[in-house]
Amino acid sequence: MKILLANKFYYRRGGDCIYTLNLEQLLKAHGHEVAVYSMQYPDNHPSEWSGYWPSNMRKQDVLFRPFGVLQVKKGFSRLLNDFKPDVVHLNNVHTQLSPVIAEIAHQRGVKVVWTLHDYKLLCPRYDCLQNGLSACEACFNDKKAVLEHACMKNSKAASIIAYLEAKKWNRERIEKAADMFICPSQFIADKMVQGGFDQSKLKVICNFIDIEKCKRASYTKDNYYCFIGRLSHEKGVRTLIDAANRLPYILNVIGDGPLMEELRAIARPNIVFVGFKQWDQIKDLVGKAKFSVIPSEWYENNPLSVIEAQCLGTPVLGARIGGIPELIEENKTGMTFESRNVEDLMEKIQAMWNVAWDYKTLAHQAQECYNAERYYQELMKIY
Repeated sequence: MKILLANKFYYRRGGDCIYTLNLEQLLKAHGHEVAVYSMQYPDNHPSEWSGYWPSNMRKQDVLFRPFGVLQVKKGFSRLLNDFKPDVVHLNNVHTQLSPVIAEIAHQRGVKVVWTLHDYKLLCPRYDCLQNGLSACEACFNDKKAVLEHACMKNSKAASIIAYLEAKKWNRERIEKAADMFICPSQFIADKMVQGGFDQSKLKVICNFIDIEKCKRASYTKDNYYCFIGRLSHEKGVRTLIDAANRLPYILNVIGDGPLMEELRAIARPNIVFVGFKQWDQIKDLVGKAKFSVIPSEWYENNPLSVIEAQCLGTPVLGARIGGIPELIEENKTGMTFESRNVEDLMEKIQAMWNVAWDYKTLAHQAQECYNAERYYQELMKIY
């Protein structure tokens, strides 16, 4: 089978990019021919297909690229002509590439599959956060809400562009151009139905990872717990620091972001900021932690940070928000707490610390659950 994958970036930038790169390797390993459509970007991996890709976004492109420009249409059409795919599999394509590529493929009679990594088809901001702070679903039924609250970058101008983009690529138009939407969590599938999308076009398949990179010779633990992720408001890190400050346990904070200096200033000595790390270091730090905390305050879809931790034999304490609870079996693979609730988080950290977890069994069961072969079989049913 010939599959064309599309994602706006082609390097390990975020979950959508990691998924696209992993999926490319998985499909190739099973003998499929795979092409990629992306945007030119300095950090991209080399690709034989990059000659078809549009240029990197410039400031002036923000006014036009979200609506489907000639450069994107020409490059994608040439790739369709030359590669002749059986399936076009979209990931994050808004703004830099735009859903115009779904329409082009559909008009050519090519089947279009779309994995939903965020809520962009429902929320012009993509994350269902009003001004980046509180959960909001107002745009599910009326996209004018993004104008009322100036949600996009807290800017009226940016919000106008986001509103016009959402109006152009409305539900009816998007749904017509896509044959199936892959939902990594039941939560996002339910939200899509809430936003009016046809339930028959939604298929829930939990994400996969390369489990080989998670296998460890030993599942012994050191005397700390950890957080891994971007240090930003929606990740709930401030709530975690507030809780950790009142407890005696060592917390290793893995990652970087806009709140780094602010959090450093309020953190007590038992909180260690180790900064951004590559996978080999992450594997060691998360793998040796007693448990990992995912204190998110936005609608996380299917966070790889939960899946990877469990595959490393590390239980997860996750906020009960978005798709996080679907990944945690209470008292077996971790625990959950009420998002934003510092007192509940403190109690659960203490409880997690005192449980005698079976780390090796947890790792083996997670690796069986999230392995690529399981995902491949489900994906082939859709293709």
